[in-house]
Amino acid sequence: MTRTAMRTHLCGALRSDHVDEQVRLGGWVHRRRDLGGIVFFDLRDREGIVQVVFNPDWCEADVIARAQGVGAETVVLVEGTVAARPVSARNADMATGDVEVHATGFRIVGPAETPPIPVWRTKGEELPSEERRLEYRYLDLRRPELHRNLALRHRLLQRARLTLSDLGFYEIETPILTRPTPEGARDYLVPSRVHPGQFYALPQSPQIYKQVLMAAGFDRYFQLARCFRDEDLRADRQPEFTQIDLEASFVTSDDIYTVVEAVLVALWDEAGESVPAPFPRMSFAAAMERYGTDKPDLRFGYTIEDLSDFVRGRGFQAFDAALSEGGRVRGIRVDEGAKLSRKAIDALTEDAKQAGAGGLAILKRRGDELSGPLARLDGMTVESSGLQSGDLLLAMAGPDSVTSPALDRVRRSLISRLEVAPREAHAFTWIEEFPLFERDEEGTLEPAHHPFTAPHGDDVSRFERGDLDGVRALHYDAVYNGTELGSGSIRISDPELQLRVLEAWGLSREEAVERFGFLLRALRGGVPPHGGFALGFDRIVMLLAGAHNLRDVIAFPKTTAARALFEDTPTSVSQDDLLKLHIRTVL
Repeated sequence: MTRTAMRTHLCGALRSDHVDEQVRLGGWVHRRRDLGGIVFFDLRDREGIVQVVFNPDWCEADVIARAQGVGAETVVLVEGTVAARPVSARNADMATGDVEVHATGFRIVGPAETPPIPVWRTKGEELPSEERRLEYRYLDLRRPELHRNLALRHRLLQRARLTLSDLGFYEIETPILTRPTPEGARDYLVPSRVHPGQFYALPQSPQIYKQVLMAAGFDRYFQLARCFRDEDLRADRQPEFTQIDLEASFVTSDDIYTVVEAVLVALWDEAGESVPAPFPRMSFAAAMERYGTDKPDLRFGYTIEDLSDFVRGRGFQAFDAALSEGGRVRGIRVDEGAKLSRKAIDALTEDAKQAGAGGLAILKRRGDELSGPLARLDGMTVESSGLQSGDLLLAMAGPDSVTSPALDRVRRSLISRLEVAPREAHAFTWIEEFPLFERDEEGTLEPAHHPFTAPHGDDVSRFERGDLDGVRALHYDAVYNGTELGSGSIRISDPELQLRVLEAWGLSREEAVERFGFLLRALRGGVPPHGGFALGFDRIVMLLAGAHNLRDVIAFPKTTAARALFEDTPTSVSQDDLLKLHIRTVL
C-alpha cells in the first residue's frame, strides 16, 4: 500500500518481516480487552485484524487511559512498533497472528455509537435478519465475507477488462438515458423537465447502441454495462445489474464462442479455478429433449427418455389418452433409485404436480421383483422392463410443454435427494439453435429473445415463406452447472430482413420505423456481419464467491421487493417537484 500522512501499513498486512518497523495504522476497534493495566485492541481494516498492545512499559499513562475508554467500532489512529508475539501467545487463526503492535500513540478520529447489529460473527452465531442488515448496510458491509466478495468482484472486473482489451476490444460507454422499448412495462421511465410529457428510459441493455457502434466501424466493443429492468426479483436477479457486454464485426457464432470462453476461463482462473475450453455444445432441441430445460446441469446424469413406444397400448389408460391427444410419455431411469422411500417418491410426485404435471408413475425393481403402477402394464416382465436390480423408473404423460419443466424439476430434486456426487466440478456448455419465435399463452407469436437476432442460415427460406414456427435463431446461451451465465446472437445486418422480423412480431412498418428508426438507418448505411454477447457479471461473482444470492456480492442491493432499505427508496416526491416535471399521480 502507498504510504499516506495517516497510515504506513494496512492492519491485516503486517507479518514477521515487519518486526521492529515503526508503523502508523488506522482502523476500527474490533474488540478491546483490559488486563491489569494493559489494554489490548484488535484493530481491523479491509485487509484484516492485528493485535495492538498498550503497555506501561512503552506507553504513556494518558495514552493507556484514553485507550481504556474506547468502544467497539470506533475509528482510531495508532502509532507504534511491530513486535513478534511470544510463542505461547501466537494465533494460528489470524494471518497477523505472529506479530502485534506495541502502541506508543493513539487518537480517536471516528467516534462510534453502539452498533445496532454485530459486524462480526463468532462461530455458530446467527446473522441478524437480512432486512435489518440491509437497513444498516454500512455496518453489514464490514463483515469479512462481504469484504472478500467485493474484493473478488473488483479483481474479476479488472480481469475482464484486461482480457477483452488484449483481444482488441475497445471499452465504450453507451447512454444511460435512452428511448423506451416496446417492453415498456419493464422500463424504468425518467421524465424530461424540459420536454413536457416526454420520457427517457433507463436501458435494459445497450443492444441497439452496440449494433450502431458496429455500423460505425469500431469493430470490437465491450462495456461493463449498468442495466435496469423493472420486473419481479429473485435471489439471482436485481432491478439494476451489471453485465459484461460485447459486440464484434465480421464474426460467426464460433468467433463469439471463442471470445466468451476466453473471458470465462480468465474469470475462473482469477478465482483460483482452472477450466478447459472450448466448451461442449448442445442444441436447444436436444437440451429440452434430454434434460427438460435450456439450462441443463451436466455434472449429473439422469437424462429424460421417450417412453411412448414402451408403454403404448399396454393397458395404462392415462398414458394411452395422452398419446392419443398427441402427447408423449417421458421419464427418467434412476440407477439405485429403488432405495428411495415412499415419502421421497411422494415428494417427487408433488414436485411434478407443482410444475404442472398430473403426477408420476413409477416402476421399481428389487432383485427379480417389480413394483409400482407400471409393473401392471400388459406383458411387463423383469427382462422387458430394462431395469437393473435396485433401479427406479419415473414416468409422466402429456405435451412436451408440460413434461419438460416437470421432469426438469423432478431431475433436480432427485439429484438432491439421492445426494449424487457431481462427475466434475465445472460443467460449461453452449446451448444453441434456439427458436427465433415462440408463442405466448394466447398463442401470439413473439421473439424468443429479442427481435434483432438473425434467423439460422438453413431456415431463412422457411422464414421468408412465413413458416415462422420452428425457425431457428443464431442465438446461443452459455450455461454453467445448470445456471445461465449469459446470452448472445448473430444480429440481423440486412435492413429489409430486420423490418420483416419486426413485422412478424406484429409491428406495422410505420411502428417499426417509429420505434427502431435509428437502427434501421444505421443498417441502411452499410453494416458488417456482427454478433455479440452479454454475461451476467453479478451472477458470475455470486457463483465464484460461493454466495447464496446476488445481494451478497453487490455493495448496495435492493430487496426482493425492489426496495433499498439503507436509503429508504423508492420514496414519495413532493407535488411541487412533480408539477415541475409535468407529472400528476393517480393512485
